[in-house]
Amino acid sequence: MLFRSMGAFGMRIPTEYGGLGLDLVTYALAIAELTRGWMAVSGIVNGQYIVGGMIAAHGTDEQKAAYLPRLAAGEIRSCFSMTEPGAGSDVQSIVTTARREGDEFVVNGAKMWVTNGDRASVIALLVKTDPDAEPRHAGMTALLVDKQPEVAQRGGLTVSPPLGKLGYHGVESVELAFDEVRVPVSCVLGGEEKIGQGFYQMMSGIETGRINVASRGLGISLRALELSLEYAQQREAFGKPIGYHQLIQKKLADMATRIEASKHLILAAARKKDSGQRADVEAGMAKLFASEAALEIATESMRIHGGVGYTTDLPVERYFRDAPLMIIGEGTNEIQR
Repeated sequence: MLFRSMGAFGMRIPTEYGGLGLDLVTYALAIAELTRGWMAVSGIVNGQYIVGGMIAAHGTDEQKAAYLPRLAAGEIRSCFSMTEPGAGSDVQSIVTTARREGDEFVVNGAKMWVTNGDRASVIALLVKTDPDAEPRHAGMTALLVDKQPEVAQRGGLTVSPPLGKLGYHGVESVELAFDEVRVPVSCVLGGEEKIGQGFYQMMSGIETGRINVASRGLGISLRALELSLEYAQQREAFGKPIGYHQLIQKKLADMATRIEASKHLILAAARKKDSGQRADVEAGMAKLFASEAALEIATESMRIHGGVGYTTDLPVERYFRDAPLMIIGEGTNEIQR
C-alpha cells in the first residue's frame, strides 16, 4: 500500500497514464536506494518498469490505455518472459512458438526464471511466430498475454511453484508452461503490423533491465560498505579498532572506489538512453562492472565482519547470497564481455 501511495509502481510510466514519468537517471538512483534496503523490493517493481516502458514505447493506443494506468497504480503486476530452459543469453535459440489460426495465436512452449510470474496479470512474452525465419530474430514476436494472478493452472497455462534459489527470496521466480494457449492477434505488442519485431522490442526492455541490475549491484555495494565501515570502527583487534589496520583500510578503499566507478557507469548509460540514443553497450558495461563489484564488495564485507558476517544476525550474509544473481541476470557477464 505504501508503494502504491508513493506512486512507485509508476516511476517510468508517462504522466498522462497516471505514472510519475521519471527519467532513467532518477529511476536508476531510486533502484539503488531500494536495493540498499532489500534487493527483492526492486525486483517486485522492476517488471512494472520494463513491461510498462515497452508498452509506452511500442504499444498501440489501446494497449497503453488498457495496461499503463493499472500498472502505474499498482493494481496489476507484470512480468518479462524471454528466458527458456534451453535458451538464456542466446535469445535467438528460444523454441516457444505462437501458431496463427485466424484471429488467434496458439502458444506452446515453456519460459524459465520468470520474476513475478505467479502474481503477474500480464506477461510480456517473446515467441517465435515464424520458426523458419532467417535471420532467426526476424521470426520473433512480443505478445502481451493476460493471466489470472496466483492461479497455478488455467486454459493451458501452468505456473510452477516458486523455484528454489540461493538468494533473492523476497520475490518469486517461476516456470511458465504453455500448452495450446489461445490469445488474440490483438495482443501483439504494437499491433499486428509489429509481428516479427519482438526481438527488438524485448531488447529495448533489456537495456532498462541491465541498468536496473547495475543499480541493484550499486545498492548492495553501498550498504555492504556502510556496514563494513561501521563494524571496522567498533570491532577491536590487537588493541585498536580493525579499521586502523592497513589491510582493512585497503579493503575499504577498494570498495569505495568500485562504488564510485559503478555509479558513473550507471549514470552514463542512463543519460544516453534518456537522450533517445541506443545505449546497449553502455548498459552492458554498467551491468558488467557494477554486478562484479557488488559480488566482490559483498564478499569483502563478510571478510571484514569475520564470523559474525557469516551468521543470519546481520544482513551481510544476505548481500553475499543476493549478489551472484546480478552477474547472471539480464545476460551473463560472459555475454556482456
